[in-house]
Amino acid sequence: MSAMCPERNKPIAIRNAGRSAQRGFAIVAAIFLVVVLAALGAFMLTFSSVQHITSAQDVQGTRAYQAARTGIEWGAYQVLISSSCPPSTSLTAGGTQAGFSIVVQCNSFPSTTEGGNTVNMYQIISTASQGTVGSATYVERQLQATIGK
Repeated sequence: MSAMCPERNKPIAIRNAGRSAQRGFAIVAAIFLVVVLAALGAFMLTFSSVQHITSAQDVQGTRAYQAARTGIEWGAYQVLISSSCPPSTSLTAGGTQAGFSIVVQCNSFPSTTEGGNTVNMYQIISTASQGTVGSATYVERQLQATIGK
């Protein structure tokens, strides 16, 4: 038999047998890589969404703080102008505080004498809120001030 005979070409058959055992390995690695990259993309999308929601809530919290401060200033004005303030008042804010509900409570304390002067003390509590309690968009801030006149 000659060296060109296909039956004597055994090294080629051994090489083909080794290749058939490794077939499909690349597709398993590719699927694994695609799944890992898809999971990473989903995580990044969720992370980005949470960051945007947190940023929006931070802005709303700042607006609520300013609305509560508006209530404190209104109560202080009432005390300084008329030396009294209503026990509870609801205000409607405009501008950047539009949409916030502001409730101002004022408590007066018995007058005291300090250094020969009569001092009236007032406690002002201002609560600003927006949204429904328990919802993800609910925000509330409460400020308190004490004024002596």
